[in-house]
Amino acid sequence: MRLSDELKYDNPWIRVNKHEVLNPAGKPGEYGVIHFKHLAIGILPIDHEGNTWIVGQYRYPMDKYTWEIPEGGGKRNIDPLDSAKRELREEAGIIANDWLEIQRMDLSNSATDEHAILYLARDLEFVEPEPDEDEQIQLKKLSFDELFQMVLDGEVIDSLSVAAVLKYKVMLDNNLI
Repeated sequence: MRLSDELKYDNPWIRVNKHEVLNPAGKPGEYGVIHFKHLAIGILPIDHEGNTWIVGQYRYPMDKYTWEIPEGGGKRNIDPLDSAKRELREEAGIIANDWLEIQRMDLSNSATDEHAILYLARDLEFVEPEPDEDEQIQLKKLSFDELFQMVLDGEVIDSLSVAAVLKYKVMLDNNLI
């Protein structure tokens, strides 16, 4: 049972609240809850030859450079598919004519309410990428099999990327697409 709710931090992307609670045993406890103001959106683009594209970029919270599928945030009052289309075009310069939602997931439900939606993008066209001003992105084309191996080898560890790649591999192996 929640006894109190105190705002501790707020910015355009997250809000952090401290909750005083009674736990199931009736004893006092405390939760720090991080509310994400946007959905997490991830896109796995696949062309007719089985190639895909990943983006490399520095991730400040992790203080490291990572390789991942195109991904970003989507406002909660906008259709998530529209956000996915925007992110794929901005980060990779790809316009897809065929979209399939392949997974929904909660990313860290012990401390946050962040929710993710993953898409498969096919029937691809290519234009110039338009990254946000705070993004310095490198784009890499590779076969899906290479990306799958990068996930297995621990070279790609971003949660959205791992989930999308593994889900797509299961779909391929079971003739679900």
